[in-house]
Amino acid sequence: MPTTTHAALTRAAWAHHAAAQGARYATESEQARTLHPAVAETLVQDGFARYFVPVGFGGTAGTFAELLDAVALVGEGCTSAAWCAALQAAHGRLAAHLPHQGQADLWGSGADIPIAAAVVPPAGELTPVPGGYLLTGRWNLASGVDHAHWILLAAPERADGDHRQWILAVPRADISIHDTWRNSGLRGTGSHSVTVDAAFVPEHRTVLREALAAGRDEEGAARCHRIPYTLVASLIFAAPALGAARGALRAWITLAAGRTTAGGGRFLEEAVAQDALVRSSAEIDAAHLLLRRAAERADQAPLDDLPVALNMRDAAVAVEMLVGAVERLFRSGGARAQAEGEPLQRLWRDVHALAGHGALQLPLAARAYGQWVAADVAAR
Repeated sequence: MPTTTHAALTRAAWAHHAAAQGARYATESEQARTLHPAVAETLVQDGFARYFVPVGFGGTAGTFAELLDAVALVGEGCTSAAWCAALQAAHGRLAAHLPHQGQADLWGSGADIPIAAAVVPPAGELTPVPGGYLLTGRWNLASGVDHAHWILLAAPERADGDHRQWILAVPRADISIHDTWRNSGLRGTGSHSVTVDAAFVPEHRTVLREALAAGRDEEGAARCHRIPYTLVASLIFAAPALGAARGALRAWITLAAGRTTAGGGRFLEEAVAQDALVRSSAEIDAAHLLLRRAAERADQAPLDDLPVALNMRDAAVAVEMLVGAVERLFRSGGARAQAEGEPLQRLWRDVHALAGHGALQLPLAARAYGQWVAADVAAR
């Protein structure tokens, strides 16, 4: 079970088993376009599903700094496993905003419940009925849904001029999964589409989407549940990229060590190799510092002064640095790096796919950060 000791914050030792399993089955997960069952089971057993579940339901209510280390560790061997690990934890945190009875529906028998989600953008149709809603619609990109017991879905309510957006917890039995995931990167995430046909969702398994942005402001709520979703969304999506870049660097060193130049010399002694090594390794370390600082803000910053724009900036810039580092390694890796069985090409595809996520786009972060700075200047 994960802990929140100082040692764990330095290195998430509890994630080593999940990291080993992810790496062992990385090729099989990619080929199947969904996590290998052994990996999916290990992520749950090793504590990712329970990571942000409230302590009252047997969860950990953990820290973001520890999660960053754990997810990055898994990502060194398999970005898809790291992506699903990060989202399992994140979705448990989102579900903790449900009313108490809704949380009991999910975790009444234990905290180790994998939850998938498709909450951006909202989709489908809600029909108010006594005691709740009827939900119908189609949602895309539900990562890890093949192995989930529940799924969180976002839907708009348009009845009587009401345009609010709701998050609804739906059991696996009420959804249909469609085999649609055919992307170039993050292939093992099984980010398929799902449909729901007039499923009844009781009111206690719903929460307004705006509540996620506000965080839980109630006595006794854990720190991880009191912060807004916007403070940590980009950080959680960025964490797998840190692991992927570290894995790419290790794979590149392995390739470079066995490579000779046209003149018979060692490739690692050539200036082009040394330049790629020093620049990429330093950028990966620098990106880690940015992400680590963002995680520590989420864990420690005053609740009345949370720097959402600063965290968005640091996560977006960190991912841009990680993509650049992996791109440089891949381009200098030669033809061998492009071989189908080489981890470097898989990690290169994964980090590019990951960087395309909307929460990690630099223009979005730049706009938020620019507005934040402008407001600060105006207030002086």
